[in-house]
Amino acid sequence: MVPSLFLLLLVAGAAAQGHDDAVARRTMEEFAGFPASDDGEGDRRAYALRVDSEGLQRQIDELASFSDSPAPSVTRVLYSDKDVQARRYIKGIMKELGLAVREDAVGNIFGRWVGHEAELGAVATGSHVDAIPFSGKYDGVVGVLGALEAISVLKRSGFQPKRSLEVIMFTSEEPTRFGISCLGSRLMAGSEELAQSLKRTVDNQNLSFVDAADSAGYKIHPEDLHDVFLNQDTYFAFVELHIEQGPILEKEGIPIGIVTAIAAPASIKVEFEGNGGHAGAVLMPARNDAGLAAAELALAVEKHVLDSGSIDTVGTVGILQLHPGAINSIPSKSHLEIDVRDIDEKRRNDVIEKVHQSAVEISKIRRVELSEFKIINQDPPALSDKAVINAMEFAAKQLGLQYQLMISRAYHDSLFMARISPMGMIFIPCYKGYSHKPEEYASPEDMANGVKVLALTMAKLSLE
Repeated sequence: MVPSLFLLLLVAGAAAQGHDDAVARRTMEEFAGFPASDDGEGDRRAYALRVDSEGLQRQIDELASFSDSPAPSVTRVLYSDKDVQARRYIKGIMKELGLAVREDAVGNIFGRWVGHEAELGAVATGSHVDAIPFSGKYDGVVGVLGALEAISVLKRSGFQPKRSLEVIMFTSEEPTRFGISCLGSRLMAGSEELAQSLKRTVDNQNLSFVDAADSAGYKIHPEDLHDVFLNQDTYFAFVELHIEQGPILEKEGIPIGIVTAIAAPASIKVEFEGNGGHAGAVLMPARNDAGLAAAELALAVEKHVLDSGSIDTVGTVGILQLHPGAINSIPSKSHLEIDVRDIDEKRRNDVIEKVHQSAVEISKIRRVELSEFKIINQDPPALSDKAVINAMEFAAKQLGLQYQLMISRAYHDSLFMARISPMGMIFIPCYKGYSHKPEEYASPEDMANGVKVLALTMAKLSLE
């Protein structure tokens, strides 16, 4: 008995090209490798979804060579020369696959395989290829090059999509240059606040966002930023493939993670100001030490996070700077940047309020001024769409791959795509959970499993 899913997958494409049923059946068998069951519990033999693992690894290694730091680390910052080279490389692969390629005003890159009902909302996938200083070569990249390989797998199988399939390379998921994470996807999701702020945003060299974009070949008029916004019906679904960036899958020996929710961070800037003075001449009772106020607040962040009662609440003081920064000078100013995350928005916001209260109390006790407490962003968490989760589960079962439902504590472009499209994410294991460091690694086998799950998920969604 020919199963419903793969009969649909292949017969739909074959019918669109006028093939007879026998040809469709043969194509289906080549694609699937064997008849799948109607309930999704497929035979455990391997499918004939042949992932070119060597080719995928070669592309990852080639992309890693576009770096402003030496191997094995990767540094690829928004609109830098290396970023421009990486963009050119991705567009080249898209064109080799026969995809229709376009870019928007800020450099989000789209490669579309046009379906035979192109007027329907497309099924999209993708991630980013920018890399924070001295990081690894898999974060984001697996979700772009792996997505392109998934398209290649489906093309080689003879599959023909009903809905168009689109791979997106998002601009600047990392906040390295302008302090804005998920810049491209935020704009795509229609952030008017971001569109306005980018008109006056500068980097730490005082170069404006508009001028930096111009140097990379994107001549942005401020009003062009609104052209990046997407309509709610642009995509039928969005699925992102990504390394876990945590140790759970590797530790448990599970090849696939299906993400049910993405924790969203709030970013906070805090500054204390004291009197400063000579480290030897000012006696301890007379000091107004802005550095000690910062240290005390850092410990308060840890306390409030732990007191939340949930393991899903996390907080980090990632930046702590003292002025004037001399060993024999009492700090007159301190600057902290704090990241608080949770899948529960209210619980996270409660922690932020307690951190604010602590900052006020510390400033009074330490006799320093709390000159700034600014919430830079306070994004809501995102839930994966049930229909997309079902499609990912179905794909994993058909492939005979064990999977685990899990949350993402790192945030991704998917967080913002969820505002305009049903969303889901596929995780694969990474070595010791390492990420944002040169030791970051995903095995060819794990990447191939992720590509297969992504390919089948997109194929299934494209026919709905």
